[in-house]
Amino acid sequence: MAQRPASPKPYRTIEARPNAESLIKPGELVDLVEVTPLTLADRRIYNQLLENAWDAIDKPVTHVISKSDLRGSHNSNDRVGETIERLMSAIVKVRVTRDGEDAIERVQLLGGNIETTRRDGLLEYEIPQRLRRIIKDSTVFARLQREVMFALSSKYALTLYEMIQKRGNLRYRSSEKFSLEDLRGILGVSKGKLTSWSNLKLRAIDPALAEVNALSDYVVEIAPLKTGRRVTHVELRWWRKDEGGSAQVERELSFSKVGRKARISGSEEVVTEPKARPAWLDARGPALRTETYETARLRYPGYDIYHVEGEWRAWAKDREEARDPDRAFLAFFRTFVEKNPL
Repeated sequence: MAQRPASPKPYRTIEARPNAESLIKPGELVDLVEVTPLTLADRRIYNQLLENAWDAIDKPVTHVISKSDLRGSHNSNDRVGETIERLMSAIVKVRVTRDGEDAIERVQLLGGNIETTRRDGLLEYEIPQRLRRIIKDSTVFARLQREVMFALSSKYALTLYEMIQKRGNLRYRSSEKFSLEDLRGILGVSKGKLTSWSNLKLRAIDPALAEVNALSDYVVEIAPLKTGRRVTHVELRWWRKDEGGSAQVERELSFSKVGRKARISGSEEVVTEPKARPAWLDARGPALRTETYETARLRYPGYDIYHVEGEWRAWAKDREEARDPDRAFLAFFRTFVEKNPL
């Protein structure tokens, strides 16, 4: 009796290679649920840490990266240190399969690390053992375009983008259902925030959809599904753009971030070259005092203060010089929070 040919081994995530334009993220780390919510900057930096460790990510070794690679355009190492501490303390729930059964595994995202105090110093870090095993066993991943990852302006948009990049190449499948609570957990919505469907849609889902549809290779929809009168589930749908849609994405990514929200919403005329920044904002000036960041952190916990700072500087580009930039920033922050509750 002829033997059946052996089933081909599934392609493992750790066999996928990052390149100059993109990086790899295991699918299990895309759809995880944050017990401790992270910020947009935390998520970006974590993706960079995974990429930097990729060649030996399943091994019990220490990885090294320059802090300057994680700072981006920001001048301070404070942001890096705060993110590392949040990642160390963050606990996430990951859906896994153990002995043929579905299970939920709770893990930490980052292990022990050493940060040299020099501004141009290094960060040495470890990937926790349980997380290494999850990554080693992974067979599904998202390929994230680096340019898109840094262009998205909210954690909800980045998470939605990762979800689509994980699913976009699936054969015979272009939609997936989620319970509303599962979607809230994956997006990282803080407990007690955006509790109604209308608020979740207005503050998180609609802005994320607008950005992902403008900057990714896919058209994405999230449709509400009701049980009785209440929205209890949603259906995530996606399909790849045609050549014209992809060309529009390339054009938008080539533009400055300034005015992007208006271009996406169509509320203002497209401006391909931003106006010159006033002198008082040149070179990311004026420098804000350390106490100002601490005040913002205490007053508005859970917000990415550096993202809000960027929004403030973009808003202030055409305005007269502020007499007291620190007070102006805090006033802007208060208004930002009122318009963008967590």
